[in-house]
Amino acid sequence: MNQRPAAPSDASSFPIDTVRAQFPALQRAGSFVFMDNAAGAQIPQSVLDAVTSHLVEFNVQRGGRYPHSVKVDQAVADARESVAILINAYRPEEICFGMNATSFIRLVSLGIGQMLAGSKDDVRDEIIVTDMDHDANIATWLALEPLGAKFKWWRMREDGNLHVDDLRPLVSERTRLVACTVTAHSIGSIVDVASVAKIAHAAGAEVFLDCVHYGPHGLIDVQAWDCDYLVCSGYKNFSPHMGFLWGRYDTLKRLPTFREDFIPDEPPYKVEAGTFIYENVSGMDAAVRYLETVGRNFAPQNNRTRRDNIVAGMGAIRAYEIDLAREMMRVLKECGATIYGVADEERIDERVPTFCFNIGKLSPQMIVEEMAARGIAIRDGHMYAPRLMKRLSLSMDSGAVRASLVHYNTLEDVRRFGAALKEILERAS
Repeated sequence: MNQRPAAPSDASSFPIDTVRAQFPALQRAGSFVFMDNAAGAQIPQSVLDAVTSHLVEFNVQRGGRYPHSVKVDQAVADARESVAILINAYRPEEICFGMNATSFIRLVSLGIGQMLAGSKDDVRDEIIVTDMDHDANIATWLALEPLGAKFKWWRMREDGNLHVDDLRPLVSERTRLVACTVTAHSIGSIVDVASVAKIAHAAGAEVFLDCVHYGPHGLIDVQAWDCDYLVCSGYKNFSPHMGFLWGRYDTLKRLPTFREDFIPDEPPYKVEAGTFIYENVSGMDAAVRYLETVGRNFAPQNNRTRRDNIVAGMGAIRAYEIDLAREMMRVLKECGATIYGVADEERIDERVPTFCFNIGKLSPQMIVEEMAARGIAIRDGHMYAPRLMKRLSLSMDSGAVRASLVHYNTLEDVRRFGAALKEILERAS
């Protein structure tokens, strides 16, 4: 698995009060509980300050010779370096900024489609997709069928996860790409992506990872995972709305992309068409630095690097969230919920604290509305995963309920959620 806690987790050792004090939205919300974090997380004060500073001090276009414009160039360069450290990129130039993960998935798929359509060698025309992914990492690839792409499906097992043993027979000398999630945004299952890369690369294929949902929960390491492409959305990762693409430098250099004639045909410039939201990129820089501050409480004191702090911080977050996940699983089972995905406590390290569930014949919409009336934010619906809904025999109209926690949530939040759910069940009976 991508990252297991190094030692048994202990929620009491995590500085939750210090963490929560850094998030203005949590302070202003009072007793309101944010449990819809998979749709977007709150931001620390340091991130808000970075965005405000950018807008007040150098809200101009980059590429100029005057001081304000030079500051924009430097802010983007600083953010590129920070994100490279966050994901352990080989070089900062591999980090490309833009609007969101979906647009980057489409950009890469269009580039690969051009290579398919323009190649007389049709040997590598197969793309492997999964039925557990967000539709953005499925539909974008299926759209390449008119250009000659063929598809194989890597399907989730009944135990709520993808298994690499099921991937092996799908990969062949015809495989061009395996596209899969690192963690399912809907049900929270973590995929063994390092093994995915070994299998794909052994056959000469590439690996595209959707890391949007894993980003807030665990350590990203593109070198250890040995993937070829990876996308993330900053707004799930404690920054404002933005996204980034990572790719191996030479891989991005080969990828056909739209660019104006005066743009260098090399990353990141060839990927960053037009003006993106510079202030939000400054916010992403600050979000990485926030995660470093979490790690300073746990990293060894001698000669530590920024990456050391990230490793320590994400390790502590992962261990703390294991406790949140365990408590949430207990509460849901106590209420008789059907949990989709990993529901065995002995496999708790195969998931993040994102839970998709239903309870009997109760309407997901009703449960979510009743929770909202009690000051708890959760979500209902198809979770942008129509194929997964079909696999789970759920209607696209009603779908399921999703409660998603991050490291600023508390065990008390989970217990309050459980008490509210029991009250809703009692009133419905």
